[in-house]
Amino acid sequence: MPVVSLPYNYLERLCGTDRKTIIDHLPMIGSDIERILEDQVDVEFFPSRVDLYSTEGVARAMRGFLELETGEEVYPVSPSSITFSVDENLKEVRPYIGSAVIRDIQLDNEAIISLMGVQEALHWVVGRGRAKVAIGVHDLDKVTPPFRYYGAPVSRSFIPLDYDREMTLTEIMEEHPKGRDYSHIVKDKPVMPLIEDANGNVLSFPPIINGELTRVTESSKNLLLDVTGTDERAVMTALKVLCTTLITAGGRCESVTVNGVVMPDLSPTLRNIDVTSCNKLLGTSFSADEIATILKKMRYGAEKTGDTTVSVRIPCYRADIMHEWDVYEDVAIGAGFGTLEAELPATFATGCEHPIIALASAVRDICSGLGYLEVMPFTLSNEEVMYTRMQREPDPKALHVLHPISEEQTLVRTDLLPLLLDLLRMNKRRELPQRIFHTGDVVSSMQTYQKLALASTHPGADFSEAYATTDALMRELGISYIPAESADPAFIPGRAVDIMVDGKKMGVFGEIHPGVLNQFDIDQPVIGIEIDLHLLFPGQKETKS
Repeated sequence: MPVVSLPYNYLERLCGTDRKTIIDHLPMIGSDIERILEDQVDVEFFPSRVDLYSTEGVARAMRGFLELETGEEVYPVSPSSITFSVDENLKEVRPYIGSAVIRDIQLDNEAIISLMGVQEALHWVVGRGRAKVAIGVHDLDKVTPPFRYYGAPVSRSFIPLDYDREMTLTEIMEEHPKGRDYSHIVKDKPVMPLIEDANGNVLSFPPIINGELTRVTESSKNLLLDVTGTDERAVMTALKVLCTTLITAGGRCESVTVNGVVMPDLSPTLRNIDVTSCNKLLGTSFSADEIATILKKMRYGAEKTGDTTVSVRIPCYRADIMHEWDVYEDVAIGAGFGTLEAELPATFATGCEHPIIALASAVRDICSGLGYLEVMPFTLSNEEVMYTRMQREPDPKALHVLHPISEEQTLVRTDLLPLLLDLLRMNKRRELPQRIFHTGDVVSSMQTYQKLALASTHPGADFSEAYATTDALMRELGISYIPAESADPAFIPGRAVDIMVDGKKMGVFGEIHPGVLNQFDIDQPVIGIEIDLHLLFPGQKETKS
């Protein structure tokens, strides 16, 4: 979750109250205070609340929660003559762009730091590391509209941010720190996304770097915002959050016409809330008037429209509100969880450790004793990591994600060893030896199973180490096994063994095949061990997903 730094002076100025009052109430709006420093407080917010990723957003929410200013904040958008044209050659590269103008804003150093902070937080949470969304903020007075968003050749040059010389797009991707970090998003595209003004001055090379020409400073009064990406909804979400943040900071918003479409739309969305359903979910007995008052405290527009109905205007920056239950949660937050009556549960039972958890705990102790470090890879993976790089056939019974957020998270893992190899790839520049393990769930055929995987890499990693580690592990678990030659293509032929228990294959160990190591870009020998824990003990059954 993102951590937002809130400088006291700026926060107090925007909130209209003292820092102690703010700090005391911050946890009550759904945050976790990471650290309290001399000049700022660092706060962690849930990824869903992207509107709280800035000092301005926190101040807006806190003014309502402290009842210093309740109800919705209105965000007027004045028309302007500024236009953007978007070329067709970006359709398959980075097709969407959102834009707006912020006028008459007074930026001091703390405001600029806050602006940079919300920009980077949105890059991470909404933009998925800029792949989905990237944001540019420019000094409008240094360029001339209309603006053009088009696909440029890699030979195009301009002066990137923090540099004093012109560089081609190729040079930027190879030499500039931001280019090295983000060039993978566009380097294989036929053209490079570029934004320029009427005089051919480059404003931005999204998603990598802005131009030095439009750098925002404390003397900047008028700003041009551009938000580019591959997902239209995510682009507009980031644009709305950025616009409302800058309006709260004292700016005035003007529209921009992009290929005939006027934006941004900062109007609220309407939703009717059922009082009975809200009270049933929260265990409360609020009236429609009380719920309307509480929601105003949470910066909604809300009016009673009947004895059991409240009409709610949801602010444009609240992208997390997707269901009535999301509003009910804000009712609970606004009312204060401390005001809700505590009750004992209707049923009582004494818990005990699940056998699977007990087994996994024992396995972790053994692996740690063997000198392996536990890691926690992601549950979601993709076909390339899980099968292609491992030289294995895809599992036809794998559980695929219906609407994946990226190409890296398209299915639920069916094995653990590929994920360990991917971690070794990411840490290949670290000191050796590296010995890691993970025990956890995998999913196949709509069933959840428990597996264990270990991997070790160093110049001397060989079959003997894999055999000795497996033998020690099985001995500590009290399980007799018979080794049998394995044909698993992820391992070197002749240096791989299937683990047989009572005539059934329970796992495999050996030296990882050089072809697999090349696929993972690992330049040291690796041994791997995979064991199906749920098959080792007949009493440990798999569970339905």
